Amino acid sequence: MNSLRRLVYKPQISTRLFTAPNSKQFTTITYLKSYNSKTNNNNFNNNFNSIKVKNYSSNLLKQLALKNPVKSFSSKTTMQHTRIEEELHENAHIDYDRVAIQWNPSVAQLYEDALKYESGSAISSSGALVTASGIKTGRSPKDKRIVDEPGSTNEIWWGPVNTKLPEHVFLINRERAVDYLNTRSRIYVFDGFAGWDPKYRIKVRVVSARAYHSLFMRNMLIRPTTKELENYGTPDFTIYNAGAFPANRFTTGMTSTTSVSINFHMNEMIILGTEYAGEMKKGIFTVMHYLMPVKHKVLSLHSSANEGPNGDVSIFFGLSGTGKTTLSADPKRFLIGDDEHCWSDDGIFNIEGGCYAKCINLSPEKEPEIFNAIRFGSILENVVYDPHTRVVNYDDSSLTENTRCAYPIEYIPNAKVPCISSDHPKNIILLTCDAYGILPPVSKLSSSQSMYHFISGYTAKIAGTEDGVTEPEATFSACFGQPFLVLHPYRYAKMLADKMDHHKADAWLINTGWNGGAYGVGERIKLKYSRAIIDAIHSGELAKTEYENYDVFNLQIPKSCSGVPTEILNPSKTWKGAKENFIKTRDELAKRFIENFKIYQEQTDPEVVRAGPTLS
Repeated sequence: MNSLRRLVYKPQISTRLFTAPNSKQFTTITYLKSYNSKTNNNNFNNNFNSIKVKNYSSNLLKQLALKNPVKSFSSKTTMQHTRIEEELHENAHIDYDRVAIQWNPSVAQLYEDALKYESGSAISSSGALVTASGIKTGRSPKDKRIVDEPGSTNEIWWGPVNTKLPEHVFLINRERAVDYLNTRSRIYVFDGFAGWDPKYRIKVRVVSARAYHSLFMRNMLIRPTTKELENYGTPDFTIYNAGAFPANRFTTGMTSTTSVSINFHMNEMIILGTEYAGEMKKGIFTVMHYLMPVKHKVLSLHSSANEGPNGDVSIFFGLSGTGKTTLSADPKRFLIGDDEHCWSDDGIFNIEGGCYAKCINLSPEKEPEIFNAIRFGSILENVVYDPHTRVVNYDDSSLTENTRCAYPIEYIPNAKVPCISSDHPKNIILLTCDAYGILPPVSKLSSSQSMYHFISGYTAKIAGTEDGVTEPEATFSACFGQPFLVLHPYRYAKMLADKMDHHKADAWLINTGWNGGAYGVGERIKLKYSRAIIDAIHSGELAKTEYENYDVFNLQIPKSCSGVPTEILNPSKTWKGAKENFIKTRDELAKRFIENFKIYQEQTDPEVVRAGPTLS
């Protein structure tokens, strides 16, 4: 094969920000003066920290037709502007006389603009847009902030996951982002939805400087019909993505040049210093993790979901490497979604309009549905390809292990569109990859145990997955998605258990990791065995079979399962080596569970705490 091309996006950033005309310059001071005039507060400088910001919008503009031009009242111009331009000018002071605003452009136009204006863009042999996210090839969770404001502060789980940001600092970052967007000759605006159920969906607007980012969110959000766009109205939440421009490290609350901040008061998200598109996707998921439980009593879940031919729904939880995407992509069942869902009183619905799949080591043999979804309209991030044939080498991780593809969900043949089910889940499947060889291939969980293991969110890293990892390493991520949680994990777990009890759903803990010994000694459980276990759950076989207790972890494990060798169902019976070594390894893993759960037990029901491992 010819030498492979490694793409690096080099943004063209001006060294000095464009200075808009004074009549349109948006700064913190002019914003506060505007606020001052509306509130008759003459001491706005002294009250800087207590400002309650509002997005002012004209009722007249809301009543106008989608593209009905309106006159600009600027003294600098007599140009006419669309409703979208007027809204962006009024809400964020985007300079519509200088910046060309591309609103909900077509896929073809976004391709053309990316290829023309963004170095590091190309078209792959399958027709997907190849692009590069710059220095950041993954999320920056340590740079995420949530504004501390009265309306949400008592709901939020403050701590290592959710770090407080004063609202006036958010305004500074907002102004910095808008100033950068005003230096561009063109920006992109996409209006879409999050949530397939019209009863709960929110309208999301994404304002970005890169065509790649607009196409990404066009894939990941739900694409409105022409009629829905005509009646779209004012967005419920807006993202301003100025990721090519850094945050000011000396601004209070900033720890680096990257800043991803969410304001539930202004219903906005500001991105600075990272061009990794996944920040937008997970930002909206974070918003839904707050809005759905708090405002609507709807449970938000970091999970995949599918539906059987008889309408039975299964939810799959699992961290990276556990097989969540693979096992939920079942040709005998319809895919509702692969990553983000909500469980309401009416059923299950997907939050997203697309999928964001890992591409490392992707092959048509292992994952044909994903492989074939990489075509025109899809985006390939940070992959290496042959410059002549444009064939992607999915095994090359020289840029990042986190190579990704974003594509509309309808590119999956068995996707259920609309991505919603009026049936409630019958099976809750918690996936783990236990590299210690201790957890059984399948266990049936009680209600309290399901809450315990859901809050724990356990899996194990293995050697080679990260720098410095030389032996199995236990890792825990609350609710199988800790970086995106807004509320305390127990609140999500309690909602899950209540819904399971109400709808008589069964919960299962499935280990797709090692059996017969730890990594390096035992063997990884074959994919065909894991699929057979899932099939036995869906057929109802495992709900009726005979069980035995698995000591210390107190798990109920089946004595038999069709398509699975009986001896591997109980890890103590397949352990290679001395029994003392098995007991030592088991107890060490149990201690890790117990130690991790101490973080949550103060705000968790004692019965749930007791549902974990017990050591004498």
